[in-house]
Amino acid sequence: MSLDPLLAAPWHIQLHAFAAMAALGLGVVQIAAPKGTIPHRTLGYVWVALMLIVAITAIFIRNGGQFSWIHLFVPLTLYGTWELVMHARRGNAARHRGAVMGMVLFALMVPGLFSFMPGRIMHQVAFGG
Repeated sequence: MSLDPLLAAPWHIQLHAFAAMAALGLGVVQIAAPKGTIPHRTLGYVWVALMLIVAITAIFIRNGGQFSWIHLFVPLTLYGTWELVMHARRGNAARHRGAVMGMVLFALMVPGLFSFMPGRIMHQVAFGG
């Protein structure tokens, strides 16, 4: 395992990968931590910012200048982020929780697993060149 392929990548790919890893870690912490507290709310805004960075930087990651099917996660992530914020602001904890769980699974974990496919930078990081 070596971070060299990631550190040699363009800045937007580095930002995308590190924001995604931070969002995944923080998401797990947020799910496990007490809800409704000031730290939960504050870290929630940090998590939302990380998710927006992940989605926006993904737009600029293209294989040969072309979008791929994995870019379908960009609008889903943007919508999901908006949805979870709106549910939290309206005090609908159950729908907020569901939106967060959906985001962690379908905006972080599923696309994250695809980033480890052969030929991708994260595959090189984890398994070598």
